[in-house]
Formats: sequence, structure tokens, C-alpha cells
Amino acid sequence: MTPPKNRRIRRSGARSAPSAKRVGGVRQSQVVTTYGVGSMVAVESESFIVGGIDTWDDTGSADEVYEQRLARILGVRGFRLPPAPDPERGRGGVTVFRFPEFYSCPECFALQRHREFNPPPGKSVCSECNEDLIPSRFVLACENGHIEDFPYWKWVHRGVERESGFCKGELRLRTAGASASLRSVIVECSCGVPPVSMEGAFRTGSLRDLGIRCEGRRPWLERAQPELCDKQPRTMQRGSSSAWHPVIHTALSIPPWGEGVYALVERCKLVGKSEEYIRTYLEDRPALLSQVDTTVQGVIDVARAFDDEEGPAGADAVPTGPRSRLREDEYVALVRGRSESRIAEWQPFVCEPPAGDPSAIEALGLVDTMLVKRLREVRVMASFTRGQPPEEGEEELRHAQLSLRDDIDWLPAMEVIGEGVFLRLDERRLTAWESEPSVVRRAEHVRTEHERVLRERAKPVKGRKATRPAESHVTARLLLLHTLAHAVINEWSLDAGYPASALRERIYSGPDMAGILIYTATSDSAGSLGGIIAHGEPENLSRTLRSALARAQWCSNDPLCMESQASGSDSLNKAACHACVLLPETSCESLNSFLDRAMIVGDHAGDVRGYFSL
Repeated sequence: MTPPKNRRIRRSGARSAPSAKRVGGVRQSQVVTTYGVGSMVAVESESFIVGGIDTWDDTGSADEVYEQRLARILGVRGFRLPPAPDPERGRGGVTVFRFPEFYSCPECFALQRHREFNPPPGKSVCSECNEDLIPSRFVLACENGHIEDFPYWKWVHRGVERESGFCKGELRLRTAGASASLRSVIVECSCGVPPVSMEGAFRTGSLRDLGIRCEGRRPWLERAQPELCDKQPRTMQRGSSSAWHPVIHTALSIPPWGEGVYALVERCKLVGKSEEYIRTYLEDRPALLSQVDTTVQGVIDVARAFDDEEGPAGADAVPTGPRSRLREDEYVALVRGRSESRIAEWQPFVCEPPAGDPSAIEALGLVDTMLVKRLREVRVMASFTRGQPPEEGEEELRHAQLSLRDDIDWLPAMEVIGEGVFLRLDERRLTAWESEPSVVRRAEHVRTEHERVLRERAKPVKGRKATRPAESHVTARLLLLHTLAHAVINEWSLDAGYPASALRERIYSGPDMAGILIYTATSDSAGSLGGIIAHGEPENLSRTLRSALARAQWCSNDPLCMESQASGSDSLNKAACHACVLLPETSCESLNSFLDRAMIVGDHAGDVRGYFSL
């Protein structure tokens, strides 16, 4: 990570030399999922915010990530890996800016902007005490992604009629030490106003009463002007997980896109090129045609298909609708399967039926299973929010910019190579089960809570009109599939040698879909070593399912867990807790929401029959 050039003028009047030193490092994949644009990252005793993609260095040389289906939906021309730094030059990589600006000294308790401490170049110390400075623990943020320093001056001068910043006093921040509560964090000003603790700073009403509104600041965008914002900001801890939620879009590479001649057209950037250019290009590289087993005319035809908004006709058409269309196409590809015919470079998707007898799993309510021996997933960071994570369908209502430039037509992305197992439930048995009144009523409880949450987020506030709430997608089918995926991942984490955090779920729930894909989630080839595939054989899978269902019958927190009317974040779960089916957040695509053990094994009272207890 690289900070921008230092344009600060020191108090002595001498202009400091431009600086673009490397301040720290994270993995490329983390720049998409953990430390993406707008997030805060701690480096030793300092804190920085990751800059917009228009400030990243050497992006022109960054590796491209290809996924035409997802690029069409997100409205960009392509994706790129975050740039890697150049160790020899000590430059390159992702740009960061100092944030928050306010720091405090643990010795003299001074609380002011970092530059006002006048630290020596390259250091973050108090020039008076020579002690390492401590970045502010508190920031203000709103759901539109804006973030700024906590207004300490306004907080300590509340009720005092003075113009902001004109008391000529100096702020101090000290800790009373009596406890770890906010009451022990004291803010003082040398102008003589009474000291004030930070107690109550996290109450939105307290900020509103002081007239503190969102200033629309975007410190991750270089030279960005404040923009109008009607959201009420809230106080957050600098390291809080609520301070940054990436909006991640994912897609599996399924045929024909990303395979064979389609992959050749993408990687060689032949989209939009003339026939003459393509012919000349391929004549100079005859090996390319033999590798993908095609002709020059075949390449020209595919290049035209890329330009066509409708894409190729038939089941392989490019999806142009909402994100759900991606899942529908993936579901069809997983059910249909794809035998291996090329090397991994030209065929990222291999999906074949197991060799064993499927009757072992059919008795449990599964219609079939597919072994995804080769899988490629592209994860794209399209935006981010702060506060509450966005629900599916409302991402565009509140999202933050990744760049100020209009000419940037790419988004940061990463690709995951791995393997997985696809399970599909018996549609007839599932339809009969989800029509039972007791199942419908239990699922309706979760759906009602979800609708309440969506209405709360769409509610009007002072200065802002109400927005139309997103529609809840919760059904009994979704609760069943999601809980089953968690139960199987927990079981495989004990048997397959992978920790639960290394496995991911992909839920296919809809009127014509009833399947789950469980796959490895690593950004290198270590995710395709065969450990999951072996457990997808019907005999092994049958043992896994029976063991998982036996564990789901009883939780160490029962009967409280099973009899719970609502649990989890925003009360979006029923019988689910950390002792039974919850997973690491990296494994779940719904933040551990929409789970209920009763959907798979039934409740203890016998009022609700689980799908697998039929």
C-alpha cells in the first residue's frame, strides 16, 4: 500500500519532499474483500483509508480478470486484479490516505490533527513528547458511505454559544482508567468549558440534538468535494465491522463463456476488432487456434457475439437481466454438467456425475449430485456501504463511489480456483413439504421479520423521503437449503480436512431451483486438491448427510435454541446459534441469516416436520 505524495508544509516553512513510501502490505484478494476502497486499515500505530481506484498506481499493468456475463450486468468493460507493489522501486500497489486525521498523544493528551503534531518525516510521533501517536478511536459515518472525523470540538462545547473552532483552546483526550466504558474517555478543552465524557456519543439522537449532520465527506477519493447527504450520521469505532461493508458480486465461469474460443476472444482483446485485424492477429499466432480447436472464422463469429447485446442464442445466451439470472444460468449448467475436454487454462468448468450408485442419496430426498472437479469464481467489488450491510436488491439505493473519474470502465476483482459438490433436492418431495401449513407458518415468521427490517431501512427521516422497500426473498425452500448447506459444511470441516472458513456456499433457491453448491474458496490452486470431490460420491455423501442430520437434531443450547421465536442479527433466524449451524462469515453468503434447524429435522414438539424427517 502506498500513500499519495506528501504535500504538507511543515511549520518551519520548509516544504517536505514528495513521499510515496510503502507503509504496509495486504494480499491482493484482501483488497477486494477485506481492505477494499473506503475501508480503514491499521499499520503499526497509524491508520489509513484505502484510496479510490483512480489513485491506484500501475493499474495499467494489473492482470485482467475475465467474466463477460458479470461485466455485462455491472455495466463495465472488464475487471482487474488490484495492482501489486514493485519491491525494487518501493512503489506501486494501492494508494492509501491518512484517516482519521485526529490523533492523540498518550503522554501530553493533546488531541489534534496529525500534521499539527509536526512529526518528523516518516514518523508518527509527538514532537514534544516523542511518543507514538494514537489514531482517533471514533469516526462519524452514514449509510451512503460518507465518513469523517468525530466532531470533538462540537461534542465538548455543547450548550456553549461559541462559533465552532474559535474558542482558541486546545483539545485533550484522556482516559480516567476507572473502567473500559465510554464514561472513562474524557474530552477537555483548555478554553475552560467543563470536561465531557464520550458516553452517549453512539446515540444518534445525541448527535442530532447537537446539530451534527453528515458533511458528505469522502476521504478515500483524492480532492473529492463534499456532497449533499440527507442521511443522519452515527458514531462508530474505527475498527468496527460496521464501518465498511463491501458490495460484492460473484459469478461462476460456466460454458461457453470463459471456455475455449470464448476465452481466446476475451484474453486477446478481439472484441470490437475488425475481421481483417482478427485474421492478421491469428495468422501471426497459429498455436492459439490449435489450443482451442477452432478456426479463424469461428473466432470472428464469437467476437461478433460479444458485441451483440443478446449474445448467442439458446440456453447459453448472455444474461441481461438482474443478478438472479446469473444464478439461473449457473443452476442449468450445474444440472447439465460439462465433461473435461481441454486443459484448465481453456476450460475452467468441469462438472460430472459421480460414478457411484445414486440410490443411497435418493432415499434421503436428493435427486442427484454433481462433482464440480474444476471451478472458477470471480468476485467483484462494485461499491460499499457503512452501517447496515445492504440487502439483496437494495445495493443501488445506497452505495459509495469507487472513483471520481468517469472514464474508468473497470472494477477491482479476484478469481477463485477450486472444486465443489452440487446437491439437488427432489422437486416433488420438496413441493409437497413446503406446502404443509405448519412449514408455511414457520417460514412466514422469518419473512415477516425480514419485511420489517426492509421497511425500517426504507423509512423516511427528517430531510429525506421514504424509499420503496426491497421485496423479501425468504421462503421455506430458502430456509431449508441454507440450513442444509451450513450443516454439510460443518460436517465436512470435520471430515474433509478443510476448516469451515475455507468452504463456501452458493444457494440456488427459486420456483424452478432447489440446489446448493459447496466449494473451496481459496484464491490459488490449493482449493482443487480433491478433498471435497471424494466426499461427493453418493456413498460418502449419504454418510455425511446422516451424520449432519443427527447433529442437527440436538443443540447444546436446546431447548432454548429450538424453541426460540427469533434469533440472530435483526431476528432473521429461528432455531440457529453458534453451537449448531452458524458458520464463519466468509463461508456464508447471507451473513448467517435465514437459518432454521426445524426446516431440516423438524421441531421437538412435532408441530413442524423437517424435510428430512418425512
